[in-house]
Amino acid sequence: MALKRCENGHYFDPAKHTSCPSCGVQNINFEPTRKKEDLTTPRAGDPGRDDGKTVSLIHKKAGIDPVVGWLVCVSGPDRGRDYALHSEKNFIGRGDEMDVCIAGDEAVSRENHAVLSFNPKNNQFKLLPGEGRGLVYLNGEEVDAPKVLNGRDTVELGQTKLMFVPLCGDQFKWED
Repeated sequence: MALKRCENGHYFDPAKHTSCPSCGVQNINFEPTRKKEDLTTPRAGDPGRDDGKTVSLIHKKAGIDPVVGWLVCVSGPDRGRDYALHSEKNFIGRGDEMDVCIAGDEAVSRENHAVLSFNPKNNQFKLLPGEGRGLVYLNGEEVDAPKVLNGRDTVELGQTKLMFVPLCGDQFKWED
């Protein structure tokens, strides 16, 4: 094995490395990371594309994942902000990867503080406790099992109070 010496005096095996691993790669330019909104083209879950991401039943049939309701922050650090809800499970937490990201409230668990689901077969919304450390409340009562959500119900987690505003239900349903 013949070792090669780099200009900084390090020795390395050219059979394993194209340049000195101690010095790192010099003058390398990376393309900027794509913005989250740019990832929709081509859209994950489009026909003919399997990127491994699970999509909702409505999204699979319609090609889009339409809004089924909203959470509106009525009290807490993100007061006035709204969060769109989509079919099936919506994971709520502080982390960027959450469907409902309550970034301003450090008392909200980073991942899966709670789950809000919409069942497109029966047009019903439910609130479930998450896997995070913090508790979740529905109209002041602790949620320790799935609870049905109704319009204008209040969801509390951390220092945040959210009002639930449904779009889908008895009076409206996205058609297949």
